[in-house]
Amino acid sequence: MKTFTKLFIFLSAFHVNSQIAGESTYEFLNISSSPRQLALGGKEITLFDFDVNQPSINPASINSRMDNNLAINFSNYFSDIKYGTAAYAHTFNNRGNTLHFGLSYIDYGEFPGYDEEGNATNDFTGKESAFSVGYSSKINYLPIYVGLNLRLITSSLEQYNSIGISTDLGVIYINSEMNLNIAMVIRNFGTQIKAYNDIYESLPFEIDIGVSQLLENAPVRWYLTFENVQKWNIALSNPSRLTTDLDGNITEEKITFFNNIFRHLLIGAELFPESIFNIRLGYNFKRGEELKIIDQSNFSGLSFGFGMKFNKLRINYTHAKFSSAASTSFIGLQLNLN
Repeated sequence: MKTFTKLFIFLSAFHVNSQIAGESTYEFLNISSSPRQLALGGKEITLFDFDVNQPSINPASINSRMDNNLAINFSNYFSDIKYGTAAYAHTFNNRGNTLHFGLSYIDYGEFPGYDEEGNATNDFTGKESAFSVGYSSKINYLPIYVGLNLRLITSSLEQYNSIGISTDLGVIYINSEMNLNIAMVIRNFGTQIKAYNDIYESLPFEIDIGVSQLLENAPVRWYLTFENVQKWNIALSNPSRLTTDLDGNITEEKITFFNNIFRHLLIGAELFPESIFNIRLGYNFKRGEELKIIDQSNFSGLSFGFGMKFNKLRINYTHAKFSSAASTSFIGLQLNLN
């Protein structure tokens, strides 16, 4: 615990602002780390089981049941964008101390290059990756786990390169009698070591709070996550939703108090969560609100998936709807190497 506290104080020396998508660099860090995550809304932080992908979003979930488990996930994200993650955990003594290793990678594909006069130049690519190491510890005599991820980030966009470091600090409380988990995570806390063009940008820092519970008389576990609680107003009016009256007066989209509250909310449910086959469903209110088309049902923000277990192999698949024109599929494998 002392090590975690010292490291967190050290990183606090860096200037950190509340960040929402589009306001910071390394935004790929907020893409769901696994099909299971995406299926449950995108940022489920209360899971505490065998899933070796989970510590990438909440390091407090690292435990010995993940020992010698390897996971590989891949998504043909949008257009030619390729996104993938990998995770592995190793328990190094008989007291259950476990290290977790995570990797995420995104390839934005190839872009045609032009100079300032519009003349064609060489094509270029964009790629980003992050490698993390995590560890967690249980607080003595309390059902509370605290975990920490340290992450090295690299980014290459055309001729520009950047390197950054970040950390995640997570805590999870587990009430076994009520089958209730409560968690909080401080994510993407760090800085750029090397900026793209000597212009330093903030990382997508955020604080998330979550709760989940396995129902007593039904094989269902529900999940509730509040993201970006460090910043109240995360809603921006959509320019495409301007209205004009007969006199030519223009009115912007109005964001109500409750609309802003719901944009912090992600919900999910898992049917038969402890079985060899389970079904998952989630909804991301912010994504659904920002990408919906007025007066048209396109199911933006909705995601669904399933998981299957075959002996030592687990297969996960999720399909998520972003808009009427864009959806993505995410597939993952987890293998128990013991």
